Amino acid sequence: MLNRYPLWKYLIILVVLLAGLIYSLPNLFPADPAVQIGTQANGALSERQLERITTALDDQNIAVKNVEQQNDQWLLRLKNADDQLRARDIISATLDDDATVALNLAEATPAWLSALNASPMSLGLDLRGGVHFLLEVDMDAALTQRLEVNASAMRELLRDERIRYRNTEIDERSLSLEFTNADDRDAARSLIRRDFPDFDYTTESDGRGARLVMTLTDQNVSEIQDYAINQNLTTLRNRVNELGVSEPKVQRQGPNRIVVELPGVQDTTAAKRIVGATANLEFRLEARGDTPERETETIDFRNDPARDATVLRDVIITGDSVSSASQSFDENGGAQVSINLDGTGGTLMNRATRTNIGRNMAVVFIEHKSEDHEVTDPDTGEVTTVRDPYVERGIISLATIQSAFGNSFRITGLDSSSESSELALLLRSGSLAAPIYFAQERTIGPSLGQKNIERGLLSVELGLLLVVAFMFLRYKVFGIFANIALAFNLTLLVAVMSLLGATLTLPGIAGIVLTLGMAVDANVLIFERIREELRNGLSAQQAIHAGYERAFTSIIDANITTLLVAVILFSIGTGPVKGFAVTLSIGILTSMFTALLVSRAMVNLTYGGKPVKKLWI
Repeated sequence: MLNRYPLWKYLIILVVLLAGLIYSLPNLFPADPAVQIGTQANGALSERQLERITTALDDQNIAVKNVEQQNDQWLLRLKNADDQLRARDIISATLDDDATVALNLAEATPAWLSALNASPMSLGLDLRGGVHFLLEVDMDAALTQRLEVNASAMRELLRDERIRYRNTEIDERSLSLEFTNADDRDAARSLIRRDFPDFDYTTESDGRGARLVMTLTDQNVSEIQDYAINQNLTTLRNRVNELGVSEPKVQRQGPNRIVVELPGVQDTTAAKRIVGATANLEFRLEARGDTPERETETIDFRNDPARDATVLRDVIITGDSVSSASQSFDENGGAQVSINLDGTGGTLMNRATRTNIGRNMAVVFIEHKSEDHEVTDPDTGEVTTVRDPYVERGIISLATIQSAFGNSFRITGLDSSSESSELALLLRSGSLAAPIYFAQERTIGPSLGQKNIERGLLSVELGLLLVVAFMFLRYKVFGIFANIALAFNLTLLVAVMSLLGATLTLPGIAGIVLTLGMAVDANVLIFERIREELRNGLSAQQAIHAGYERAFTSIIDANITTLLVAVILFSIGTGPVKGFAVTLSIGILTSMFTALLVSRAMVNLTYGGKPVKKLWI
C-alpha cells in the first residue's frame, strides 16, 4: 500500500530523534560562573578560611549558588556572571598570598545526562571567553642549552680517547676547553672537528696551558634559534591538546614570540603552570669518591633541601628521549611515573646501567625560571624592567641500579598523585627546546562572549521564525510537517556537534542560520512536486508518493554539491572558516535526514492508507 512505512523504520526514526533530544539537552544548562580557590602547594583550604570567604561575599551582596570541593580545591558557583570579577578580588583580599584564586566556568549538566556521556557544545574564544598568552622564547638560553649538550658529548669523546683536559667554559655562543699542553689541544681539535663541523675553531696559549675555543657559525646560530621556536610550537600544541581545550590557537608571532589562545579556560593559574612549564628531566649517575671535582655537581633534593647528592655533570639521557609516560602507583600505593624510552634513549640507558649495577642513579628535575625587577637609569631617571633568568635543579629520585634498564622503567619517590600526573603530562608532551616567558597575558571574560551569544541566538530565532511563517502560509498542513522536521533538524544538529566535541564559534552560528534556510529547501522541492502531480490529475496518495520519489534525486544532487564545498572549506580554511564548514556539513546531513525521512514519516502517519480527497498543500 502506498505511503506506509514498516514498523522498523518508524522505530529507527524514533530512536534517532530521542537520542538527538537527549544529547542536545545539556546545552540548555549553561555553565555557572565560578571562582576556583586553592593554594600554591595544591592543598585545600580549611573550613574556617572558607567561612571567612562566604561571609565576605555575603557582606558585598554576592550570591553564592553552591560550594563544592574538587580534589584539593574549592569551587564557588555564583548566581550572576557580573559578580565573578568582584568575587575574585574579594576572595584574594581575604586570603593569604599563598592562596590561588582563579576564574572558572563550572559545568552544570545534570548527573543523569553526564552518566550518558552527554555534554554541551564547546564554545570558542569569541563566545565563551578564555585566556590569551603572548610567550617570548629565550634565544640566548637556546644557544646555551645546545652548547651544554655539545660540551657533554665532547668530554665523553675526549675521555674515550684518553685525552686529558682541565676545564670547560661556555660564553654566549662560544665553548672553550683548557688543556695542559698544546699537543693535547691539537689532538683534541682534530678529534672534535671531525664530529662537530658547525664551529669555527681557534687556539689560544698562555704560560699556564693551552685553550681550544669553538664558536658557533652565524648559520648554525640561526638554525638553532629556528629549531627552538618550531620545537616549542610543537611542544605547546601537545600540552594544549593534553589540557583538552577545543580549537586552541598556538602560532608563531615574529622572530621569537608565540601566541597561545585557550577558549573556555578561565583558570589562568593552571593554564600557565602547564603551558609555561619549562621542566625537563636528566638522568645522571651519582659520583664516586675519587671523581674529579670539575666533573661533578652537588644538587639538593627537590622536596627536601636539607638533603643533597653529588652527581656527574655528564647526562645519560634527558626527557627528550621519553616516548610515552603515564601516572601509576607502586606496590605501596606511592605515586610513580611509568616511562617508555625511544630507541636511542633505551640504548644509552642500557649501556649506562649495564656497567654500573650497584651504583646510584639520580633523576634531576630542571626548571628554567626568571625574576623581574625594576632598574632606574641614574642619568635619565627612566625605570625599565629587567628579566633575570635562572635555573633550578632538584633531585626527585635517587635509587640504586639493581639491573640493566631497558626501554621501560619507573620513577618513584614522588610526593603526590597530582605531581606524578603533571610530570607525566610534561614528559608526554615533550620538553621545551628553550625557556619561554610570559610577555603578556589577558583573560577574555565571558561577558563579551555573552553579547555574541545573545546576538547569535537572536539571528537563529529570527531566521527560524521567518522560515516557519513562510512554510505554514505557503503549504498549510504540510508546512506544519516541515516546521516540525525543521525543529528536529536543529535538535539533531546541536546533538551531533555536542557528541563530536565540535566548537561553536560566531561563524558556526552563521552556519546554523544558513542551515535553517537550506533545511526546508528539500521540503519545498517535495511539496511543489506533490502540487504538480495533483494538477496532473493523480490521486492524493499517488501524488504524495510521486512527490517524494521524484524529488529525491534533485535533493541529493543539490546537497552533495553544497557538502563538497563545505569539505573544501574545512580542508583549506583555518579557525572561523573551519567552524563554519563543520556546522554547515553537519547541518546538510541532518537536514537531509529530517526532510526525507522524518517529514515523510509524519505524512505517512497522517495520510497513509486512508482515503484522502483533498490535501491541504
